Amino acid sequence: MMNSQPSDPVHTHEASRLRDEQASPSLSDASNFINRDLSWLSFNRRVLDLAMDPDVPLLERVRFLMISASNLDEFFMKRMALLRRRLSSNLDLRSSDGMTVRERIERCREAVDAMFRVQAECWSKQLLPALANEGIRIERYADLPEHERRALDIWYDTNVFPIMTPLAVDPGHRFPFISNLSENLGVLLVDPQTEEQSFARLKIPDVLPRLVQLQDGGDHPRGVRLVPLDQIIEANLQDVFPGMQIIAVLPFRVTRSVVVEQDDDDIEDLLEHVEAELQLRRFAEPVRLEVDQSPSAPILELLMEELQLNAEALYAHGGLLEYADLQAVVDLDRPELKHPVWRPVVPERLRDAEKDIFAVIRERDVFVHHPYDSFSASVERFIAAAAHDPNVLAIKQTLYRTSRESPFVEHLIHAAQEGKQVACLVELRARFDEDKNVRFARQLEKHGVHVAYGLVGLKTHCKASLVVRREGDGLRCYTHLGTGNYHPGTAQLYTDCGLLTCDPDITNDVVNLFNHLTGRSRNRDYRQVLVAPDTMRDRFIELIGREIQVARAGGRGRIIAKMNAIEDEAVIVKLYEASCAGVEVDLIVRGFCTLRPGVPGVSERIRVRSIVGRFLEHSRIFFFGNGAEDPLDGVWYIGSGDWMSRNLGMRVESAAPVQDRAARTRLQRILDVCLRDRQRAWLLKRDGAYFKPTPPDDAETGSPEALGTFLALCADAQARA
Repeated sequence: MMNSQPSDPVHTHEASRLRDEQASPSLSDASNFINRDLSWLSFNRRVLDLAMDPDVPLLERVRFLMISASNLDEFFMKRMALLRRRLSSNLDLRSSDGMTVRERIERCREAVDAMFRVQAECWSKQLLPALANEGIRIERYADLPEHERRALDIWYDTNVFPIMTPLAVDPGHRFPFISNLSENLGVLLVDPQTEEQSFARLKIPDVLPRLVQLQDGGDHPRGVRLVPLDQIIEANLQDVFPGMQIIAVLPFRVTRSVVVEQDDDDIEDLLEHVEAELQLRRFAEPVRLEVDQSPSAPILELLMEELQLNAEALYAHGGLLEYADLQAVVDLDRPELKHPVWRPVVPERLRDAEKDIFAVIRERDVFVHHPYDSFSASVERFIAAAAHDPNVLAIKQTLYRTSRESPFVEHLIHAAQEGKQVACLVELRARFDEDKNVRFARQLEKHGVHVAYGLVGLKTHCKASLVVRREGDGLRCYTHLGTGNYHPGTAQLYTDCGLLTCDPDITNDVVNLFNHLTGRSRNRDYRQVLVAPDTMRDRFIELIGREIQVARAGGRGRIIAKMNAIEDEAVIVKLYEASCAGVEVDLIVRGFCTLRPGVPGVSERIRVRSIVGRFLEHSRIFFFGNGAEDPLDGVWYIGSGDWMSRNLGMRVESAAPVQDRAARTRLQRILDVCLRDRQRAWLLKRDGAYFKPTPPDDAETGSPEALGTFLALCADAQARA
């Protein structure tokens, strides 16, 4: 399948040259690029589509609705905050697609408003009725019979009222700080004796469940009835403000920026800097105020004034104020309403738990594809074995994100206590994980692990482990290079690839990489591993250029790349050159894509698809045909970074060459399945819109066309088992 080509005739060398000359002056024109932020919002709309898909199990649909809302929160905290800051700083610059910052804000606003409407309709008209049909009812407090309201009021008096903290706003009380993403009630009060109006803010306590379960589950044998906590609190507000008359109540939610200004040149202690930045972020500027569709005008006016927000930051929408409250629904013990539990397969060569994993790696490289292949039986086992093996002298590892109870932290500490040389690069600036990573760093240091915090000015995003082992008369190095984090939790939900190898050409590069990360090495002479920002972009552009040469010589230039996002202009322009030269290019890009496919004379031979479904497509796989008849003889890499400017120029990333033919066969199958998917794939059109291809009528049962990527790869794993 990967070797197949469209039916267009192969261009001759002269025709390709003429087309290049005609197209090259305009390849970087703004019209050839899609806006990054609008493309990201389009991706989130594809996530939301899963919440509306009746073929997806019901509670999984609720989960995808929650994910789409959480994604929007992050979009406002990061992207909209950045755009607003640029606009306020009079940096109304044009992006590669030609839009000014103000135009991007306005277009994003339109897209977000539309998405809010779809979310509200999805919840009220699709998911709520479907849940009720399954005995899962979200009840309104006001609609309950008196005896159930009374029972909830008694529960409120015991469990909620003692921890409520009303904060008044008057000449003696300043407007309170509204924490990021908190749920609040704004209450307008009047004193019956003085007729003086006042305002109070009441935060919904984070420590309480957002949906309260009633004792009577209803008629369904497995039924459950839930009441929103905020409605119970609102019904009992008179207890919080005794003697006052409640005029109006407004539920609201504030989103704050996570973009904190910093000058890396002035950083003396990165750990202290990140800790200080976390404190600053708590009080960062608000960028969004969410209310319902019929807000109290006086309360809304006060909030807008106190938060210093303009109309662009106000979002009055239907649906739920906080879809994360539905976690209690997703967590219900109703397996028939969820995806069947997937149990990762232990790779065949690692099934003998008694066999030395280092001996297995010496026999041949070990390729793993999570979550289809077990993360615990491969990557975790590798580090655990190293920590307990008396012949292992040193362990080095990068940690970008990991779980709260990380087995990797435990293994590194054990190794250090056993007297091994242990070094860990903890990236303190991993967005939203900074606080957790600071704690990990302190914990590791306390137990004798040598902790480095990365390079000033660069995030360390590569996923690498190095084990140095005494064997015979010398030392041998083993390494794991992967596309995803050392996180046992996300390894069950994200698709990622990893390579365990003792190939000296690769391990020597990893040794140099760690020396660069933890010391003062200026060595940039990497032989096999691609490292950003030193060699990765140049090498990828070189490989694209080689496909151009193959096509111009009359051969079949071929590129397939799978990643999370693409927006690096230099890489995109080079791909446009490749298309003009006759190279066939398939890009599998889950998230945003600023490359515009199918433009005559620019990108006619480039196809872009996005696969969104049960697992989050996170692996980065790069294939270059190199003129070979058999794709297994081409050039293969797996890497930690996308083709984005930040990954290629502002982060430390790594990409490992895959030489083992069995591993290449697995990679070829992954890409083949993705390219044949007609169930969970979306194709990008020239105008920036995505559409779902129609499954062929003659699709064979069990084929990727019929199953889609996730079920097809699960079936492959079960067959290997």
